[in-house]
Formats: sequence, C-alpha cells, structure tokens
Amino acid sequence: MKIGVTQIILGNMSLADTLSLCQDAGYDAVELTFNESKDTDINMSDAELRGIAETCEAAGVDIGSITAGYADRGNLLSLDATEREKGARSLARGIEVAGALGVGGILLHPGQLTVEGTYQQVWDNLVGILRELASSAEAHRVAVGLENVWNKFLLSPKEMREIVDEIGSDWVGTYLDTANMMAYGYPEHWIRELGSRIKRVHFKDFSRGAHQFVNLLDGDTDWPAVMEAFRAIGYDGYVIHEVGGDREAQIELARRMRKIVAM
Repeated sequence: MKIGVTQIILGNMSLADTLSLCQDAGYDAVELTFNESKDTDINMSDAELRGIAETCEAAGVDIGSITAGYADRGNLLSLDATEREKGARSLARGIEVAGALGVGGILLHPGQLTVEGTYQQVWDNLVGILRELASSAEAHRVAVGLENVWNKFLLSPKEMREIVDEIGSDWVGTYLDTANMMAYGYPEHWIRELGSRIKRVHFKDFSRGAHQFVNLLDGDTDWPAVMEAFRAIGYDGYVIHEVGGDREAQIELARRMRKIVAM
C-alpha cells in the first residue's frame, strides 16, 4: 500500500507546499482538490493539468486521487433537478480533470439527504446519474469512488454494495472512509462486504465514547483487523489520511500510517 494525505484537510495550502510536506513526511501520494479558487483549478486546460502531473512526478509524489467541484456544486441527493444537475456537472468535469492528469480515481461526496420525498427516489436518481457518467469514467480511465459520509444515506455496507452493483459499472465503486461508519458500525464489515468494489481508501479514526474523530491510533479502530480485512480482499492501493493538524502533526501522521499498514 502507498500512504498519502488529502488536500481536503490542508486548507488553501499551495501545490508546492503540499509536495514539500509530502517529501518531508515521506508520503507516497497526495489527493489533490480542484475548485475555483486555488492553484489547482477545476477550469485549467489539459496542458496546465499535464503540467501539474509533471510537477508531482518530478517531486516523487503520486497523485493517488482527486476531488473536484465548482463553487456551486449542487447536491446529487436533492429532489431538485437543478441541484442534481449542478452535482452531475461537477462530477463530469472532475472525471475530465482526473483523466487529463492520468489519475485513476476521483472521490465523490454525493451530497446531503434532505427530508423531502422518499429514500427510494433519492436512490434511483443517484443510480441514474452515475450510470450516465460511467461511460465517461471508463473513457477517461477514472474510477468514481462513492464515499460513505455523514449524510444520512448509504448507512450500511449492504446498501453500499447494492447501489454499486445496481449501477453496474466497474468504473463506479466505493471510496471507503474507515471511520465514517464507526458511530454505528465496523469498518471490517464494510471491507468484507464491498471487496473489489473499493477503489480508494481514506484513513481516519474515531472514539465511540467521546463520539468524535481522533488522531490515527488514538481511537477505537481495530487496525490489525482492518488491515487483515484489506489483505483478505486483495486491496493494495492508496490509503489517504483525512486528519487535520499543522505541519508537524502531518509528519507524525505519516509515521502512524506506516505503523498501521505494517500491521
């Protein structure tokens, strides 16, 4: 496995500073974020994106995955068609960005479930959107990873497996977060249930007693069991941590990640 950090928790840190951090900490990879207000911009040309890929390669840091969205990125779980269209537009552009970079995975946070309508309506809408975009994902060789997040949707590994299978494309799977289910479940269950559907992984930790996210190795995650489960399904791809903290904390997190993946 290759360890890395996501720019999601690095704020507005520049690409140059992000790569410097990765080199100093010994991260193998980075998850880049593309939006409309930083030096990794979602509206960059293909030539500019290739320049970013070359910069990362020269620094010896893989781009393990990306996340991308316009400032108004909508909500794929909304019953409002306009909101869903905005979400689909962000994802479609993100797939193009990842393809231009030569990156094989993109993180998808589908949005927040609202009280309107029914769960089945939301489910069907999301399946339809991801089916439509699967051909683009395949063409660009970019796996879409639907993340389990605190959004009141896809609350069990069985649900996640069923929606991925209903979409029916090898290019749409799961971006597994190891802590986002821990208030009500176990990451080991998700890993065993999803198997090869897991495209990318976020490492986080969670304290059930305090009901909060904590530093890696400071929570209730049974990391030996988690690593055993990953090996059992043959996952040996990127593991990207999503834990905040200053530069020294990020360097320490790399050390903790190396300890975890060696378990």
